[in-house]
Amino acid sequence: MARVVVVGAGLGGLAAAARLAAAGHAVTVLEQAPEVGGKLGWFARDGHGFDTGPSLVTLPQVLRDLFAATGAPLDDVLDLVRLDPAVTYRFADGTRVAVPGDLSGVREVLGPEWSALLDRAGEIWRATEQPFLRSPLQGARTLARLARSADDVRTVAPWSSLRGLGAQYLTDPRLRVLLDRYATYSGSDPRRAPAALATVPWVEQAFGSWYVRGGLRRLALAVAERAAQCGAVVRTSTPVTRVLVEGGRTTGVQLADGERVPADAVVVNADATALYDRLLPADAPVRRARAALARATPSSSGFVLLLALRGRTPDLAHHTVLFPDDYDAEFDGLFTDPRPLADPTVYVSAPDDPATRPDGDSESWFVLVNAPRHEPGRGVDWDAPGLADSYADRVLAVLARRGLDVRDRIRWREVRTPADLGRATGSVGGSIYGTSSNGARAAFLRPANASPLPGLYLVGGSAHPGGGLPLVTLSAEIVAGLVGPA
Repeated sequence: MARVVVVGAGLGGLAAAARLAAAGHAVTVLEQAPEVGGKLGWFARDGHGFDTGPSLVTLPQVLRDLFAATGAPLDDVLDLVRLDPAVTYRFADGTRVAVPGDLSGVREVLGPEWSALLDRAGEIWRATEQPFLRSPLQGARTLARLARSADDVRTVAPWSSLRGLGAQYLTDPRLRVLLDRYATYSGSDPRRAPAALATVPWVEQAFGSWYVRGGLRRLALAVAERAAQCGAVVRTSTPVTRVLVEGGRTTGVQLADGERVPADAVVVNADATALYDRLLPADAPVRRARAALARATPSSSGFVLLLALRGRTPDLAHHTVLFPDDYDAEFDGLFTDPRPLADPTVYVSAPDDPATRPDGDSESWFVLVNAPRHEPGRGVDWDAPGLADSYADRVLAVLARRGLDVRDRIRWREVRTPADLGRATGSVGGSIYGTSSNGARAAFLRPANASPLPGLYLVGGSAHPGGGLPLVTLSAEIVAGLVGPA
């Protein structure tokens, strides 16, 4: 039995804690915030409630595997509801498309071009799921696994961008815009992100989009409870300031109050850049990992409005996405010339769930636009006086221009910038996913789950295999395998 300290109680850390405790290890989870969940946050006021992070579950089998491996099955703990339609898209030309929640329906609504793309995406998924997404990142050995079959290499097309793959299959400009959107799931630019990201719409549409009744924060609470049932100790309001290194390996962590918590293994569910730059000593033997992070492009962030609204919106889907006239201008403003976007894509999550509103004549909207990260002096200073409120007004005006004017229905609003996200979660600059997928080698620059320092492991969206609830949960499974049984 090993003593394991998990730094951070986001989904990745909690899932790793549950698996490791179920395997017989002595696990302690240390979370800086007063509550568990990390980016799976929740905000409530005056009867209105909001998930402040992810708003849907994809690839639910990964969660089912987690719960099955650690105790009672998922369906005994959480109520997952399949969304249908999964999302309604509004394009700049006025077209509206409600995308069904099942693959056959998607193929019918989006047509033969999208169907052909999905067929290719399914082939990419089958070629990469086991050797890459479910396996540790091991440099040249990982490349060798992926390159074992020439047919698989041609299928994955590592030399092609997501935009380039779309050009092979899609002539309808609206479908091209729709495909581009999936690069933003990893905070990336479709012009530079790899074609393999086509697996994101494949997973979403093949396995469905799901909502946790009562809000996705219930998922984090359920995994935390499962970890505790397996024997893990969860300590909140306990910030870690240092990963301790002695004799060439990690020996535990130091807390803000000076307490030292010894460990045989440390699992870090925090931003990888924060770990390598702030939590480890400058002379820690992790030079290559730091250099890889320095070469990677940070992911984009998000600007969020939480809107408490009077009244109900007719025919409002659970998710609504409103696209701009010029999508490339958005990606330029995220990565090339960072600036608050003048005409951003707007994403609205408005669950029809009594847990999110005080009465039947109210709505609670989570509104998100992509945003460059907080980078004073080099990019956007989201703490600049007046910027947050003025940009919130701009986002509301964009919503109004695109047919969802709710300005006269607002009871109150809560504004959250990339700077706020960085402070709340420890993500450097508020980069939601750590590093982006920009560039053919981006996946291999992402920090591995086993760090170069013996005894130190990484889970969560900034580590391999990447961001999003399914991949974060897979990172925990990978780490539990690396640590091994008690």
